[in-house]
Amino acid sequence: MKRMLKGFTLVEIMIVVAIIAILAAVAIPNFVRYRKTSQMNACISNLKQLQTATEQYRMNHSDAVNMETLTTGTDPYIKVAPTCPAQGTYTPPADNDSSDWTCSLGTDTDYPHVLPGSTAATPAPAGGGTGD
Repeated sequence: MKRMLKGFTLVEIMIVVAIIAILAAVAIPNFVRYRKTSQMNACISNLKQLQTATEQYRMNHSDAVNMETLTTGTDPYIKVAPTCPAQGTYTPPADNDSSDWTCSLGTDTDYPHVLPGSTAATPAPAGGGTGD
């Protein structure tokens, strides 16, 4: 009597490995894109929070705004200083200026960390001309 051998052949294992490689080739770029998009959205949310706290602070004070002035004091405007999830750094607006908080990753062309409608969000005109 012949014994029945159980197991997988080399061809079957190679097919399974090839299918897993194809799935990984599709899934990994999508995962990276979704991760960068979620980091950008979280950073924009932080910038909105900082902008709102800055506006509230300026209603009560006339001095310069920075992260320390918003998070310290008897009645802080923000309890915990937000950080960019993509390791960017936040820059406060200039003294008594109406500009917005900015993130160091705001110049990223694919995933810009800028507030919608801010001056940093408007792209420069193509060609750099005046349109004459």
